[in-house]
Amino acid sequence: MPASSETPTPPAPAPTGPGQSTAPGSSIASESSSASESSSDLAAGRPGRRVRPRHVFWTFLVTSIAAFMTSLDNLVVTMALPSIRTHLGAGLEGLEWTVNAYTLTFAVLLLPGAALGDRLGRRRVFTAGLAIFTLASAGAALAPNIGMLIAARAVQGVGAALVLPLSMTILSAAVPPERRGAALGVWGGVSGLAVALGPLVGGAVTQGAAWQWIFWLNVPIGLVAAPLALRTLTESHGPSRRLDGIGVGLVSVGLLGIVLGLVRGQGHGWTSASVVASLALGVVGLAAFGAWEARLGRPGSTRTPMLPLGLFRRRGFAAVNVTALLFSFGMFGAIFLLAQYLQTVLGYSPLGAGLRTLPWTAMPLLIAPIAGPLSDRIGGRPLLVSGMALMAGSMLWMRLVISPTMSFGTMVLPFIVAGVGMSLFFVPVANVVLGSVEARHEGLASGTNNSLRELGGVFGIAVLGSVFAAAGGYTDAVSFTHGLRAALLVATFVLAAGAVTGLFIPGLRRGTARMGATEPTAVPINA
Repeated sequence: MPASSETPTPPAPAPTGPGQSTAPGSSIASESSSASESSSDLAAGRPGRRVRPRHVFWTFLVTSIAAFMTSLDNLVVTMALPSIRTHLGAGLEGLEWTVNAYTLTFAVLLLPGAALGDRLGRRRVFTAGLAIFTLASAGAALAPNIGMLIAARAVQGVGAALVLPLSMTILSAAVPPERRGAALGVWGGVSGLAVALGPLVGGAVTQGAAWQWIFWLNVPIGLVAAPLALRTLTESHGPSRRLDGIGVGLVSVGLLGIVLGLVRGQGHGWTSASVVASLALGVVGLAAFGAWEARLGRPGSTRTPMLPLGLFRRRGFAAVNVTALLFSFGMFGAIFLLAQYLQTVLGYSPLGAGLRTLPWTAMPLLIAPIAGPLSDRIGGRPLLVSGMALMAGSMLWMRLVISPTMSFGTMVLPFIVAGVGMSLFFVPVANVVLGSVEARHEGLASGTNNSLRELGGVFGIAVLGSVFAAAGGYTDAVSFTHGLRAALLVATFVLAAGAVTGLFIPGLRRGTARMGATEPTAVPINA
């Protein structure tokens, strides 16, 4: 879900200032941790090498199309959920997995996807990701039941995890250092625009054609983009690193077990054997993952851990990542239910519901240009904390005013407040994350932050969905409203907790150019 959400900071040769405006809502993965160190990556900007404008144009076009297509799928499906529920006979559990199957595989495979490109060739893996995403989109459109749709969405997530991180790395390599910040900024803006337009596009397509067409739209784009990538992109490699296959397996088992238990708990009973076993397996899997990653991070280890646990010993890095996870938990969990409320309870069409989310989802397009320069002067922490507080306030406001018979006008102001809060979070988060680590760890830091934000969305949908089911349901408008109120109250507390954790982010020290510069840079990342 997407993610996702900031304008990426370019690799070390062309660092971005701390106040750079960030794109809204994008679930953007990081480049490889050593992209700035690879000689092939620097070919475009290496002295003596002539940069071909035509090559830069085609690289920008292909990578931006790919980023737009994969980012759009974070929220495009939300406005189609009521139609999917009716057409495929899905319940709440099936709808949750329709969203989470994509986000979960995407989050888990973000960092391994970048490493795979370093090892096998970035153009090759990027093109393979486009092909996987395109085929999976066709599979989702043809799905005869909710199970097949969920499976296709999971495969879509695999393709997206290969495409997004490598699209940024490939573009960075093709652009001269002096233009890299601008190119990556526009790329991030394209990704953010896709997320902002997701509900609107999903609603328009679902109403104008059918829900299947939100997936069919990807097919012709992918069929053009994949061969174009092979023809126009330059192949490059990063340092050959051994893939942490054991880490990927352990974290996949752990996260799947916990999410499966949370999604099934209300329907099957929290004390049922299957739910308890699923949650226990998840806890054991995540504990084993932590132990394994700590082992790989020890001094002298010849293997690179998937998740550098030692980075979390830095106060700024730990605080901003916890805040980001709580942000995605509250925001995506709430959008999942509010998108259905607009159609199921208030009776709007899919297009009408999508248009009515714009005061929220499109607000970053207006706020980011203002908040960016402000973060230069006061630092990122005040914006992050204020944004989380505004988000919490908007959730509480909505919880107090929603009813089965209310008019949409009552929701406009809380939607705007939520959009402003989301904007204040998105603008500084990238630079706060990158400023909390040394330049050589920026890739790992950014990738870790994006993965955790995607996981926050997964857990938000699972937990708020369970709260919704416990307090209400789809029986009628009154029941749905009761469930939504309970879920919004939980989202309020989660986002308020995020505002508190944001206070632990180091402030901007006078005279420093990077956020988090108050922290020592000599702290080792070895666990």
